[in-house]
Amino acid sequence: MNTVIRILCLVVVSFNTIFAQGPNVDFSKKPPNLDSLFPKIAAEKNDSARYYLTMTALTISETNPVEDMHNSEKILLYGQKNNDLICQGLGYSCLSYDYIAFGDQVKSLKYGILANQVAEKANDNRLKTFGKGMLALSYLTMGDFEKAVSYNKAAMEAGTKYTPDIIYVCVVNDMGTIYLAMNKVDSALIYTQQAYELAIKTGINYWLTSTYLQFGSIHQALNNPALALNYWNLALNEAKRINSPKFESIAYNAISKFYFTNNQIDSAKLYASKAIASVRNTAFNTLNVEPAKLLLNIYRDINIDSAFKYSEIYRAANDSLYNIKALQQAQLMSVEEESRQEQLALEEEQANETRKMNLEYTFIAIGIISFFMLFILFSRKHITNTKIIQFLSVVSLLIVFEFLNLLIHPILEKVTHHSPFLMLLSLVALAALLIPMHHKLEHWAVNKLIEKNKATRLAAAKKTIDELEKNG
Repeated sequence: MNTVIRILCLVVVSFNTIFAQGPNVDFSKKPPNLDSLFPKIAAEKNDSARYYLTMTALTISETNPVEDMHNSEKILLYGQKNNDLICQGLGYSCLSYDYIAFGDQVKSLKYGILANQVAEKANDNRLKTFGKGMLALSYLTMGDFEKAVSYNKAAMEAGTKYTPDIIYVCVVNDMGTIYLAMNKVDSALIYTQQAYELAIKTGINYWLTSTYLQFGSIHQALNNPALALNYWNLALNEAKRINSPKFESIAYNAISKFYFTNNQIDSAKLYASKAIASVRNTAFNTLNVEPAKLLLNIYRDINIDSAFKYSEIYRAANDSLYNIKALQQAQLMSVEEESRQEQLALEEEQANETRKMNLEYTFIAIGIISFFMLFILFSRKHITNTKIIQFLSVVSLLIVFEFLNLLIHPILEKVTHHSPFLMLLSLVALAALLIPMHHKLEHWAVNKLIEKNKATRLAAAKKTIDELEKNG
């Protein structure tokens, strides 16, 4: 018995270990190639496992929102093509987040709404957490704090119904961000503390740098300068731990502004310089704008050479920021056009599949009615009313007309260029050809039926006479 219990315990531990790996998606890792990922997604039948497997390709918004948008569009189309609500929900949610990075509030809200609709349809709490969290951020950027709070609380509620993951930790941290933007510092502190405790408890520590930076801003607002500085230093250490030049620069910049505000100019210069150095020769050199401007203001009146040096850095960072935004917008247009073409191809494929199925159903209907009519016409055992044949002939005419319409519809669209008048004219011409043929066939069938009925009556009368003669 003890052996059996030990084996069961090992199985449970192994099972929990397998599924515990899911929520711990590491956003700092390079996403896998989608061509190699899609077969794995298709093979995975468990929704939870498929959610986290797909999530591995959607973890680069903080570093490259254009690439993340490209991946999101492809995953969304994959989900639509394969009726995979998990992929659809993740695609919509990530697109909502990426459009925030591009400053497009309308599209961000649009995709957030679609993400929520898919989440409700799938009845999946992970999708609900992500979708409602994105709606909260969309409303935050629009300054609608009431809706931001409402949706983020709904996201947190959905997140309590499964094992905490990186998105749930994020929405808890975002609750602090929202309240801090509302200047409700006490509430911001409560939720930021919850995010911190959750990160420590679960080991999902990707957002710790953001949490520490938020703590620093909160304690600065509470006039606790020592605590604020302490948290910014913790944020700096965490940024170094995860090897993030982006977060290092943000932390250095926060510390430099703190020292500048407190008139500790030497320390301000030191940390502003480190903020610039931390992102030198990286994709994040646009973060140099604030620290370079601070150093320019410091040196403007005391050292012309240094002032010129930092003015050049400031100008280059500003130019780079403008160029990157312009490049991202161009890339964004390219991604959107590619997505539009893929969407059109998907819609055409679905329309062809539907048309093929309709043709099959119509052909089956024609076969059944034709068989029934032939059975009535050539059966020698029953006398049939001609009205039945007339009714069936009308039904068959309508079905044949619909069959031919389905068959030639794509050709008509190309020839007429989707002109309603020309398509109507073509269908009228088709009907003009079918109706005379229908009348001829109906006339033949009715005559055939009358002849058959006469033959049936004669045969019945002859049989009756023969029986009477035998009995007489």
